Amino acid sequence: MAYQIITDGSCDLGQEIPQKTGLKVVPFYVTFDGENYKKEMEEISVRDFYQEMVDHPDQFPKSSLPSVQDYVEAFTPYAREGTDILCLCITTKFSGSYNSAKTAAELLAEDFPTVKIEVVDTMVNTVLQGILVLETVRMQQAGLSFQETLEGIERIKSTGRIIFTVGNYEYLIHGGRIGKVMGTAASTLGIKPLIMLREGEIFPTGISRSRKKAMKRLIEQTREHFAKIKESPDDYQIVVGYGYDYQEAEAFRDELLASLKTYSKYQNIDIFQIGATIGVHTGPYPIGLGLIRKYDKG
Repeated sequence: MAYQIITDGSCDLGQEIPQKTGLKVVPFYVTFDGENYKKEMEEISVRDFYQEMVDHPDQFPKSSLPSVQDYVEAFTPYAREGTDILCLCITTKFSGSYNSAKTAAELLAEDFPTVKIEVVDTMVNTVLQGILVLETVRMQQAGLSFQETLEGIERIKSTGRIIFTVGNYEYLIHGGRIGKVMGTAASTLGIKPLIMLREGEIFPTGISRSRKKAMKRLIEQTREHFAKIKESPDDYQIVVGYGYDYQEAEAFRDELLASLKTYSKYQNIDIFQIGATIGVHTGPYPIGLGLIRKYDKG
């Protein structure tokens, strides 16, 4: 039986990919004044979100999760058709989106007892969530059953990593993602943080004196990661994620690809724009990469 794949707006897949693949995306909300919330992609574009941040560096926007009602409205049309639903949500360490979806699923179970609605804590976010969702689409297109796809997600999600840096510490401090004392000291020194997301949480992995050196270090850390796990990049999906500056992302992608080619057969890396859900914590200048093992590799 066919099943519908749904995810939340943290996946940062833009509008074109969901339209092409039949994905349903339940958006997050973003606000700049703390009162008026807009649905990302539907009511405010990612570009406009970053432009607002760049134009008003003293403003710290906030994001808000999809409500239970948002998920009920997203699930109901498929449930009415008798279509099973697989919903992939941002890591619960960052948001309660999973809880909203889970509650919605429980509510609908009363009216549609024969429809399976599985809600998955992906333990990832942003572009990494996006490539996990696309791996889920690949499983569906390959003819895997609902249960096989669910098992495939669980098998690969822990292999996901985001290796990234940001323009400064201000947004991480403001969003409570990093200690104020460390952040203030680092901001004063102009140090660039190196950060890794693994198993749903972010961890500092070093510091660098400049943006260029930070990006070079991310590429080195990628090589070190594959050496440590003794696996080939060829068995992984790898994408570059950026915030405001696409040209910088292109240059970073080219350098990363050149490095990967020295120890793998990698030929192409897509570039995804990091959306508002994560952008409120990173500021307008996050850059890095997401990687996750392909479902059919190991």
